[in-house]
Amino acid sequence: MPISLESLPALNDAVNRLAAESILAQSGRDDGLIPAYSLLGEICEFCAIEPALHDPLKGVHATLDKQLEAALPFDDICLGQLRQLIDWLPAAIAAVQSAKVVAPFRPALLTAPVAGGPATEPASGGASVDSLLTLNLVENRELLAEFYAEAVDHLQQIEVALLALEHHPKDPEALNSIFRSFHTIKGNAGFLQLMPMHKLAHEVESLLDLARSQKLVLNSIIITEILRSRDALQAQVQQVSVALDTGHLPSEIIPVSHLISAVKCLASGVPFLAMPGAPLLTTPGAAAPILVPIKKDSPCPVVAAPDASAVGATKAIGSSATVRVSTEKLDSLMDVVGELVIVQSQLIETSREFGQGGAALHRNVTQLSRITKELQHTAMALRMIPIKPTFQKMERLVRDLARDFGKKVNFTTSGEDTELDRTVVEEIGDPLVHMVRNAMDHGLETPADRIAKGKAEIGTVHLHAYHQGSNIVIELRDDGRGIDPNKILNKAVEKGLVAANATLSREEIFALIFAPGFSTAEKVTAVSGRGVGMDVVKRNIQKLRGKVEISSIVGQGSIFKIMLPLTMAIIDGLVVRVGTDRFILPSTSVQVALRPGRDAITTVQGSGELIEVRGKLLPLHRLHRRFGIPADSENPWEGIVVIVEASGRQSALLVDEMISKQEIVIKSLGAFMQGLPGVAGAAILGDGNIALILDPNSLLHAA
Repeated sequence: MPISLESLPALNDAVNRLAAESILAQSGRDDGLIPAYSLLGEICEFCAIEPALHDPLKGVHATLDKQLEAALPFDDICLGQLRQLIDWLPAAIAAVQSAKVVAPFRPALLTAPVAGGPATEPASGGASVDSLLTLNLVENRELLAEFYAEAVDHLQQIEVALLALEHHPKDPEALNSIFRSFHTIKGNAGFLQLMPMHKLAHEVESLLDLARSQKLVLNSIIITEILRSRDALQAQVQQVSVALDTGHLPSEIIPVSHLISAVKCLASGVPFLAMPGAPLLTTPGAAAPILVPIKKDSPCPVVAAPDASAVGATKAIGSSATVRVSTEKLDSLMDVVGELVIVQSQLIETSREFGQGGAALHRNVTQLSRITKELQHTAMALRMIPIKPTFQKMERLVRDLARDFGKKVNFTTSGEDTELDRTVVEEIGDPLVHMVRNAMDHGLETPADRIAKGKAEIGTVHLHAYHQGSNIVIELRDDGRGIDPNKILNKAVEKGLVAANATLSREEIFALIFAPGFSTAEKVTAVSGRGVGMDVVKRNIQKLRGKVEISSIVGQGSIFKIMLPLTMAIIDGLVVRVGTDRFILPSTSVQVALRPGRDAITTVQGSGELIEVRGKLLPLHRLHRRFGIPADSENPWEGIVVIVEASGRQSALLVDEMISKQEIVIKSLGAFMQGLPGVAGAAILGDGNIALILDPNSLLHAA
């Protein structure tokens, strides 16, 4: 009877994949043996109701089964049978569908080695794949550039999907996503003759194929090995990027033979045991055991933890389609849009000169203004990216560190859709890595210590991003041992950072953590204890003109807050005028604007001017005095008072006039004005004029 129409596409797909595996297979090697065996099993199931197809398939399947049972590679006989079967299958399937007689399968006897490799070639020992990537930049530059861009996306998807699988091992969508990514990398690497990448991706794909066909159950051990393989592929992809950018060919070998051996062991079902003293895996995110093979003379290596520092940017599964555009083109677009805004403003002024007679011109200019505004908003938004990929990278880091330290942790995130300029997102990654390492090493206790203190065995680490006033805040919170200020102070005195009789506030003591070379660790580990991590955090954050705040309670945990100015971020701004100058206040900081009465203003000796607003006395700051510029309103009741909030405190700013509220993009100031207190950046207004964007927090602090 014919094969059902519903299963025919899947059958044809399996046959095509089997053909691809046979092309890559070589006599004397076991590359592709496992996936070929798996695919033949699938095809046998599809054809179970048709003996004319099923019997030949079962015969070749049994031949491959004997090779696997004896741990032997392809030989001339089994590889020849496989390829002849693949040549015979399409016509045989078509005959069954047409109710015609199926030509019998009669494999020819082989008297010569099968094309593709000599029979005497040794089984894949793996050492031969540890070689430099061979890049033909002259002929393949464009192809390599496309390969790099596509591989980066696939590697991001692989990491995200693998971390999802660890929590939901039977998620078919995540598993299929990983399989497709490795399959694509394998095919493209093979086409470009990037053989180390091709071989590694091929073996991982074979392992994943067993999981897809439910012949293998994924666990934390297998996921760890796939992550290690993904990291090796990422390192090789980075070599391609460097070669494209600099023209220098790879000079360092990225070893993959040990990964290939480990993946093959996992695919073949070699049993493993945990080493004595290794923690057992009990919950998702808990530390995984260190494993060693118990099969005698097994080629399988120790399954070690991946390098905790090997983390990469990630991309969510199922995200919308994207196109890669160089940042230079985005910058050029912003410049052109800025010029367009200026010309549009000039046209508006010109249309006003025509008065009532220029109604048509005025209508057209109004339409142009609307289009220009939309274009400006789109151009500004193009540089904005969510911080989600960076947060996902931290999830991988937490997983690896939990295993290294033998700790159990529940890692959560929120505010992942908060958008920052791409340059800020790129710069914030390194400080976050050091902060997460610090939380995992110094912050969280071991499970035994937590239980002894009456805490839950599993610790929590939470990463949160949100807007606060004119800042974007990235907050890292843990429920660990907290920071003991006395211990910090004693260590600082011991190192000579502060005098023995110094009196410091709690905040000042916590700030000592960021001093170069400062560490309270009892011993130096592979990831912390040398006193360089938090120093890097402070230096990088200051480079972004941000700051770090720490709050902690001993025994309960710590909170680290990175506060960043909205450099190049799109914000709603309130445009105000002081004399002939214009300033912009972030709308998130503005609470109310009013014209005060004479009796609302008072002066207190030692405290300066105060204004009463709704029963509260607030300090009054005159912007024209702060910046040393002339103003129209010397008396507060003649101008406008804007009430702003900064760091939880309210203050009043005196300006001459409120002009408008509009969306703006912050541009960084030049070196001459860099770090000016009270100023977060600058913006080009719709009329082409430049206005300074004020940072109420630093402005009021300086005042």
